[in-house]
Amino acid sequence: MTTISDVAARANVSTATASRALNGKSSVDPVLAARVVAAARELDYRPNGLARNLRRRETAVLALIISDVENPFFTAIARGVEDVAQAAGYSVVLCNTDEEAAKERRYVEVAIEEQMAGVILSPTGVASAVDLLRDRQTPMVAVDRPLPGAATDTVLVDSRQAARQATVHLAEQGYELIGCLTGPSGVRTADDRLAGYRDGLRATKRRSAARLVRRTEYRSAGAHQATLDLLSQPYPPDALLVANSAMAVGVLQALAELDLRPGRDVGVVAFDDAPWAALLDPPLTVVAQPAYEIGSLAAQLLLNRLTGSHTDPTTTTLSAQLVIRRSSTRHP
Repeated sequence: MTTISDVAARANVSTATASRALNGKSSVDPVLAARVVAAARELDYRPNGLARNLRRRETAVLALIISDVENPFFTAIARGVEDVAQAAGYSVVLCNTDEEAAKERRYVEVAIEEQMAGVILSPTGVASAVDLLRDRQTPMVAVDRPLPGAATDTVLVDSRQAARQATVHLAEQGYELIGCLTGPSGVRTADDRLAGYRDGLRATKRRSAARLVRRTEYRSAGAHQATLDLLSQPYPPDALLVANSAMAVGVLQALAELDLRPGRDVGVVAFDDAPWAALLDPPLTVVAQPAYEIGSLAAQLLLNRLTGSHTDPTTTTLSAQLVIRRSSTRHP
């Protein structure tokens, strides 16, 4: 069986440094910590957590509670969480809320009942489930959206700025009536993307009108119907900003049904660089979010809190990248 000494030797660090790195201690240089994590993965190191768990009265398990397991954005977050957690000797239980507050609360209750070490959560926006974790002092980190009324570690993406940049890009391509399909009201990412869209319209002196905006679930079916509705108007939008990749599927389906081609007839930019986005004809312009980095950073923050090496809550806001492809550039 591989020991911590083996990991330390492979990473060319002391045993103490290897131990601190795998336990998420913030005092370890990030470069050394990454080397230790890589060595642990290469050697398939599995720490004996029995004594640790007895001391803490907890299981070496983290709960990851996300809103849509089918969304590639959340899948990548989950991979980032798992890679860091596994290297530190923790397993991850994945829970899917479907944006339902009742499901979220039930999964939080399960995490507490099973004495899971901590929770990483993409919140629905309802504070009651978070209150359960706070009351029991269960360590938690929020991803993608802030926790309502809770001072805790949070990892976000600047969705508003990204949506502004995407809207400006569409305007620069000559599109005049730019529409927006975003998620439900009250969901922080949906609200931020709508605000960024409006920022972009103002910046480029494009007209803003309620008839150019539709709010629906972060799902393909709702986006499909919303796109048909938008494009059936007497003066339909000639470009669309779409709030996630699941919605983009519905948008593309509606365009195909109407015999409209992205880029040529309707410019399209969607959030999230799904694996299939570059394979379309024409390839889809996207706002690529650093989903894996969100997950890995969130897991590291949670491990830091579990080991007591991190005290004050922090909010980390990452940047997204506009990846320009042919769906948003005018062409014959």
